Amino acid sequence: MLQQVSDSELILMKIVWANQGAAKYAAIMEELAKTGNTWQKNTVITLLSRLVDKGMLKTSKIGRRNEYIALVTEADYQSAQARTLVSKLYAGNAKGLVATLIQGEMLSEEDYRELKRFWENGGEKNE
Repeated sequence: MLQQVSDSELILMKIVWANQGAAKYAAIMEELAKTGNTWQKNTVITLLSRLVDKGMLKTSKIGRRNEYIALVTEADYQSAQARTLVSKLYAGNAKGLVATLIQGEMLSEEDYRELKRFWENGGEKNE
């Protein structure tokens, strides 16, 4: 079972995932700066260390620099989080989640059509 990550840790994981699953510290800081994030170096290093401890990332030395490599894919993490959500909030009933999405108008007509095609194609994504 995958461990939960904090919102701050998830920001870092998304940066690593967006870089084909591996990113050097400098690239991570650059991406954070692009979004206006002003975390200090120690904060980012602490968050990255926590992700390593949780088994989400591993480090690889490139010279004197660390590269952070995702040990979990974004799709696997999303799937685990979805299972947790359905289990916790809907007692394992995914229909309850879908009903909430529809009733709360969180699914657009296009989302609905895409899901229908997905189910009709036996769960294969149409790209």
